[in-house]
Amino acid sequence: MPKEAKARIRINKLLEEAGWRFFDTPEGKANICLETNVKITEQKLNELGEDFEKIKSGYVDFLLLDEQGFPMVVLEAKKEGKNPLDGKEQARKYARALNVRFIILSNGNLHYFWDIELGDPHIITTFPTSNSIKYKKSFKPNPNNLVNERIEADYIVISQKPDYKSDPSWIYEHTRSAFIEENKLKFLRDYQIKAITSLQDAVKDGKSRFLFEMATGTGKTLVAAGVIKLFLRTGNAKRILFLVDRLELEDQAQKNFVRYLKNDYKSVIYKENRDDWTKAEIVVTTVQSLLFNNKYKDLFSPTDFDLVISDEAHRSINGNSRAVFEYFTGYKLGLTATPKDYLKKIDKEKLAEKDPRKLERRQLLDTYETFGCKSTNPTYRYTLLDGVRDGYLVNPIVLDARTDITTELLSEKGYSILVENEEGEEEEKTYFQRDFERKFYSEKTNITLCKTFFENALKDPLTGEIGKSIVFCVSQKHASKVTQILNRFAHKLYPGKYNSDFAVQITSNVAYAQQMTINFANNNLNGHTSFKEGYKSSKTRVCVTVGMMTTGYDCEDILNLCLMRPIFSPSYFVQMKGRGTRKYEFVYTERDGLSGIEKYTKRKKRFKLFDFFANCEYFEEKFNYDEVIELPPETGKSKDGDFPPPIPKEYESFIPDPIKGIAETTIGLEGMKIDRKLFERFEETIKANEYIKQKIDEGNFHEAEEHIKKTIFNKPEDYFNLEKLRKSIKLDRRLSLQEILEKIFGKIKRFKTKDELLEEEVNKFISIYHPKNEFIHIIRQFIKAYILDGELREIIDSKKFANLAINPRFNIEDLKELDGWKDPIVEYIKDYVALNTFAA
Repeated sequence: MPKEAKARIRINKLLEEAGWRFFDTPEGKANICLETNVKITEQKLNELGEDFEKIKSGYVDFLLLDEQGFPMVVLEAKKEGKNPLDGKEQARKYARALNVRFIILSNGNLHYFWDIELGDPHIITTFPTSNSIKYKKSFKPNPNNLVNERIEADYIVISQKPDYKSDPSWIYEHTRSAFIEENKLKFLRDYQIKAITSLQDAVKDGKSRFLFEMATGTGKTLVAAGVIKLFLRTGNAKRILFLVDRLELEDQAQKNFVRYLKNDYKSVIYKENRDDWTKAEIVVTTVQSLLFNNKYKDLFSPTDFDLVISDEAHRSINGNSRAVFEYFTGYKLGLTATPKDYLKKIDKEKLAEKDPRKLERRQLLDTYETFGCKSTNPTYRYTLLDGVRDGYLVNPIVLDARTDITTELLSEKGYSILVENEEGEEEEKTYFQRDFERKFYSEKTNITLCKTFFENALKDPLTGEIGKSIVFCVSQKHASKVTQILNRFAHKLYPGKYNSDFAVQITSNVAYAQQMTINFANNNLNGHTSFKEGYKSSKTRVCVTVGMMTTGYDCEDILNLCLMRPIFSPSYFVQMKGRGTRKYEFVYTERDGLSGIEKYTKRKKRFKLFDFFANCEYFEEKFNYDEVIELPPETGKSKDGDFPPPIPKEYESFIPDPIKGIAETTIGLEGMKIDRKLFERFEETIKANEYIKQKIDEGNFHEAEEHIKKTIFNKPEDYFNLEKLRKSIKLDRRLSLQEILEKIFGKIKRFKTKDELLEEEVNKFISIYHPKNEFIHIIRQFIKAYILDGELREIIDSKKFANLAINPRFNIEDLKELDGWKDPIVEYIKDYVALNTFAA
């Protein structure tokens, strides 16, 4: 098939997927596309003038019309082997002649969207819908308005309470502080104003990507609210997407945006407003909710948002998350306390000559590069030291405590013991700090660490009980052990005060863990303290976690952080330490019938950092801050996929049980009736279950799935199980239980076929790595072949390339044509593609 024909077939399919339909036109003229369900008559086309889609030098390839039949988008199509950008100037001429603002450039494999009134073409992986184009058309951004907008300390306050200056409680200085606190007014600090003005300067310089590197506790969300208002108020955005990577941060961001901007703009969480999110100016969502089954492509058009803000940006650009981030056109802002500098101390020219693919991977992972900044130079930076110096943050008191065992674990020689081997002989085994609670276990050590914590922890200044604390452990099992030990100590030291709820385990394997982190921050985890009646502080004093509360978690009244684990990543250490740096004022109001109201206040001046594995010493004296950061390892995928582990035998019969009779029946392609009807019955069962419905509404698929496995699967009558459901659906690939639940509750319209998922993986790879046009065809072929063909994977991974001569999917000539793209593709698939999904 000619390359031109291939390109047009793919373009036709993408247009149809985006909701466009074709209007019959004479051969040789433009392909005219209309919105679905919009009728247009020949008479209407005639009213626009004969050959209105004809340009002096020829016909437009594709012309997309609005509901009135007026041109809305020019689509310039090129042959498969040509770069779509080759048609840029030709398309511009067509667009100007037809008074059209938007252009799509495509060769069927690679596509660009271009607003000719604003900037350069952007790569897209799907075509925009007509509604999305109309949304873009309805406003014309003016960067000069954004650059010239005046940002002052009350920029957010004016949105919160526009008349605050005329309020008597503000006018009189002696009531002003109480007025600010009562109305929860948020004035921008000097450094926050500088952050926003630095973005204005970057826009003035023609930049569209920005990075704010700001320490934990310096108010990145408030700054983001200022940026959001700046874009919306000046007409440079009509809708903004705020991406987070954890559920608790989604809820946290939404509450803050409502608190700051609700009088001017509507903010929603996407999953709670699936049907009317377009009515909001601010949409908050987790990256993970969009990633599953590549839903972001079905839910949104690339042009739906004019600004995308990525919270904790150092994580949002990794792996598949980056595909979501890059999917949208428009301005991009990253917020982080710990950017990843993968280009530090790298000689780009030398690496480009030696290993260009490795350089490219570093560039993709590097936070600075992604947001258009030079290495170590963000758009704006405000560090922990800046915050402490200016009086906005507090530094810790570090308590370095080591036991006999941990001292030896930390030494260069390690901790050596004699153990008996399989032959019954004694041999020496040596362990180091990395082995603690992984290969080396010591209950006595954990007890000593917990005892030391109780004896030295900072107390709540108003009640004298242990201050609110977070303990970081090695693993979930370790966290469980430490939680038990802490509760035993609390029971002995404070009899009657706690019911095994002094400490609570907060890890991903614990039900309602996300909600517990919110309750802890809101001071109502397991109720309120019993040490002082009416004092609002959480009854639970310690959260024991592994990694859930490390990033973006706001809990200002934390007084103790306990590192019961070694840490080797500086960014991880900074994030953990940052949980305690926020300032806080402890307040207790006591009512006395005689004297009225007595108010007691104490300010948080420090927090204590318990360091049981010399982490501070390591980062202070031993860590090489100038070293080149290693690229993340290839994680691969489990060979077992989603098959459950084997069930241990509880009984084994030895009684002979011979075959009594045999009846053989061959089942055809139509399957058995019970298999075809099984899904319908399962759907009815699931929809009737209120608990499952509630969990799905909450977005808690894990608990819904666990409930189904325990209470519905393998029960009498139907004996539902995942394998039977897969067979009844008769799809050409393996389905997960989450996909089935999403289909039942209408969160996806249909199950995607194997080929559709393969195309999505191809598009994600292209959007992340931006290969040249001439490689896209062979890249598509290799990605699909490597995913589907186990024999090919074995040949490639073992480097037995001679065997390609007998492989039907991919031969040695194809490998040569890849021209160096083999390794990046293999790395990508091993890191991010679940091969089990594509199994039949």
